[in-house]
Amino acid sequence: MQETATAAPGGPVYPVRFDVEYSENLSRWLIFVKWLLAIPHLIILYALWLVVYVIIVIAFFTILFTKKYPRGLFDFVVGVLRWQANVTAYVGLMRDEYPPFSWEPGKYPVTFEADYPQELSRFGPWYKWLLIIPNLIVLILVMLVAYVLWIIAFFAILFTGKFPRGMFDFIVGTLRWNARANAYAFDLLTDEYPPFSMK
Repeated sequence: MQETATAAPGGPVYPVRFDVEYSENLSRWLIFVKWLLAIPHLIILYALWLVVYVIIVIAFFTILFTKKYPRGLFDFVVGVLRWQANVTAYVGLMRDEYPPFSWEPGKYPVTFEADYPQELSRFGPWYKWLLIIPNLIVLILVMLVAYVLWIIAFFAILFTGKFPRGMFDFIVGTLRWNARANAYAFDLLTDEYPPFSMK
C-alpha cells in the first residue's frame, strides 16, 4: 500500500498520514448495508474509544511532567485511529472489502500512520485546543462540501458502480485534514501544527 506524501517532493512530510486506495469498481448493493455490516466494528470501536479517552488524560499529565507520550499508549491510540480509519473508508463507500478486526498496518487498503515524537511541548496540551480553532473553522466548511459530495457519490455508485475520482479525492483529503487536526489538538500525537490543506 502506498502512502501519500503530505508535502511537495523534497519538503517535510506531516507526521500524521492518512490515505485510501481508490477502487475502480464498487458494489451497487453494498452501499445500502455497509453501515449495518459495520455494527460489530462500531461496538468494539466505542469500547476502545473509552480506553483512548483515559489514555489521553494520562498522556496529558505525562507530557506535562516528562515531555513524552508513553510509547505503548501512543501506539494504542494510533492503532485505534487506524482501525477507525479502516471502518470509515468502508462505511463511507470508498472500499468494498470488509475491514479486519485489527489495527495492524497493511491489512486493509487504508493508510493511517503517525510518527512517534521523541519530545513534545510540556505546555502544548494546555493551548493546542485554542490554536486549532481557525483550522477547525475552515475544516468544518470543507466537511460540509465533502458531505454533499458524499451524497452525490452514493447515487453515482448506485447507477455506475464507481465513486467519481474527483469526489473521492476531495473526501479523502477532508478526512486527512480532519485526522491531522485531531491528532494535533485532541489526541496530542504531535506538536506540528496541521496545514490548511487536504494534500
